[in-house]
Amino acid sequence: MTTAGVTDLYPTRGTTEVTVPRQDPVVWGSPDTPGPIPAADLQGYDRDGFLAIEQLITPDEVEVYRRELERLVTDPAIRADDRSIVEPKSKEIRSVFEVHRISEVFANLVRDERVVGRARQILGSDVYVHQSRINVKPGFGASGFYWHSDFETWHAEDGLPNMRTVSVSIALTENHDTNGGLMIMPGSHKTFLGCAGETPRDNYKKSLQMQDAGTPSDEALTSLAGAHGIRLFTGKAGSATWFDCNCMHGSGDNITPFPRSNVFIVFNSVDNAAVEPFAAPVRRPEFIGARDFTPVR
Repeated sequence: MTTAGVTDLYPTRGTTEVTVPRQDPVVWGSPDTPGPIPAADLQGYDRDGFLAIEQLITPDEVEVYRRELERLVTDPAIRADDRSIVEPKSKEIRSVFEVHRISEVFANLVRDERVVGRARQILGSDVYVHQSRINVKPGFGASGFYWHSDFETWHAEDGLPNMRTVSVSIALTENHDTNGGLMIMPGSHKTFLGCAGETPRDNYKKSLQMQDAGTPSDEALTSLAGAHGIRLFTGKAGSATWFDCNCMHGSGDNITPFPRSNVFIVFNSVDNAAVEPFAAPVRRPEFIGARDFTPVR
């Protein structure tokens, strides 16, 4: 299949589930590409698909971003905006998208060289923001995110041609081993899992609350977990996890009293700009899958 003349290297959303070996590099930059990531850490990222950083931002900076998160989720105008996604049961805000456009505080974080510099180093090019959001997991019942590969969705529904995209999740509250932390299957980024089933029109309206289309089968997840294991990420506020777009990952519900809030930024290479969706009837809204490919400066 092709879309806008681009060959589909990663077929998905067909009648059956398929697996395809990764056709793209993991680290696109050369050993000489400047950036803050040491060579040994880049090798680990290439092998495992992730890089955990104990402290990316300082405690004082955490407070600034946490106050901004609180301002956004309590603003009635933000809640009424399409960019806000609420929990199906509690009706509390689950995510707010495009935070780098609605908040100068988070826009500054995106431009911070500690953040964008790592993205450029991994992807070997200038980058733009494909997606940004704050994820809010208040205590006592905030729901998790089921196992998935982000690239499967971004390829199928947003039209990203290649695996040249990296995400960073920055903790604004402590991520315990009990409050719904991020789980990744190390090494799973080397295999693309194409999911079965057609993409419904406007699928994003449902999938951002609870994933359905693009969900791997139990058998596939069992096989991947058996081959790669599962790593749970914990850390103090200010820690961060960088991970490849094709990592199989998810998070559990938060039934503890301890909230878990993170800011999540997706950087895509300017040389991997989105085309038309590979396996969806229409594009998702731009606040979920950007069509402005202006490099971060």
